[in-house]
Amino acid sequence: MSTPLRTAYPVPVEDLIPAARKLAADLGATPSQNRIKSEFRIGADKARAVLAALTEPTHDRAPDSTPAPAEAHLHVVQDQPDAEHSTSAVEMPPAPGEGASPQVRPDTELDTATAPAAAEAVRPVRTWPVLLLALPAFIAVWSGWVGLGELTGFGVVHPLPGIADNFTINSAITLPIGVETYAAFALRVWLSGRVPASARRFAKWSALSALGLGALGQVAYHLLEAAGVTQAPWQITTVVACLPVAVLGMGAALAHLIHARPTEAEGN
Repeated sequence: MSTPLRTAYPVPVEDLIPAARKLAADLGATPSQNRIKSEFRIGADKARAVLAALTEPTHDRAPDSTPAPAEAHLHVVQDQPDAEHSTSAVEMPPAPGEGASPQVRPDTELDTATAPAAAEAVRPVRTWPVLLLALPAFIAVWSGWVGLGELTGFGVVHPLPGIADNFTINSAITLPIGVETYAAFALRVWLSGRVPASARRFAKWSALSALGLGALGQVAYHLLEAAGVTQAPWQITTVVACLPVAVLGMGAALAHLIHARPTEAEGN
């Protein structure tokens, strides 16, 4: 390390520059302004002038000044109030005639040999087999819900009396459409990872609840059908009758949580 210049009189900047260059060569990087102030016992103005002389391009220096060997690639350290050295550095260009090869930062190097393999690794898995798996499940779930709905009072209704008297619809289809569609939607929201935390938690528990209700509905229908029951008990009828309302409420709540701002989501 360099020895500080100690004298009773103010030392000119020109006399401090050689010692500062030796200090930079010992450190392997340009010292900060605070380091120059403490090393040479000088004020901020002189330290700033010395630092400017150290960081100026090599060809701007006086002809009689000889740069240190390690000075061709000195790192310019940003002066920070809370730290003596900074981790961010900018490399100085080499002196003319030295013919130094350009330096490439490690974090910008690209491994061209492994690039095709990386692209191959991130290729998404095809999901079309899910459609084949869903077809038999859709048939079984649809028939089970419609059958349970008919046992609990759902059936053919005229939704538009006085407008289209001949138009009828079986209200039992509202059960598979509502419950199973919401379960699939909530499951997608839960696993997407692109929604607020509150929406993800709600989607998780409501999806599991909807799937559980769907399984219980299928079990109830097949047990009643196997026993030859033509009218479901009042307990099952009560639960099934409440499902459309429950699905509507959960769907509206989940939609609100998905589009809510972070403050609103935290408040919920």
